Amino acid sequence: MSPRARALGVAGLCLLIAVVAGLAVDSRLDRHWILRGLTALLAVCCAALLLTDQTRRLRQIVTGVGLGMFGLIIPVSQTIWSKPPEIDFALQVATDAKNAAQKDARSTVSVADVKAAAEARGGAVGSLPTEKTPRVRGADAYPLIVRAKRDQGRPWACLSFPHGLDARVRPC
Repeated sequence: MSPRARALGVAGLCLLIAVVAGLAVDSRLDRHWILRGLTALLAVCCAALLLTDQTRRLRQIVTGVGLGMFGLIIPVSQTIWSKPPEIDFALQVATDAKNAAQKDARSTVSVADVKAAAEARGGAVGSLPTEKTPRVRGADAYPLIVRAKRDQGRPWACLSFPHGLDARVRPC
């Protein structure tokens, strides 16, 4: 196979991996599109280096490592790390709260819906009061702090409904 065809094939494979990894994450999460775009661009740049110079062995090694990092390892690891347990819990709470609002024929999700959904799943809304910070934060207005375990402080996730029934979940 010619070096040009090999480089184009690798560039296409890197773009395919980047797109599939980006779409594998729930749409309610912050997908880090800017970082994903930059890594895809760097992978394509490494593939373009395959087109230019095939004579130096060191350049081929650096290009191969760059393709492996930017075309496979970073997109896959971003996808795996995007849903830790507290984010999964917040997504489940968001779904339950949305279903409760739709059941009551409302076009917005209330704070009470989120609190009821979190408590039904064994979690809580708001930061855990401690000696250092006795005031509970994130329990009365969006973005709400959602904790997967009632008696555990961190880790937690922030949940908001900026457009009625459309949830946004992000790490706090």
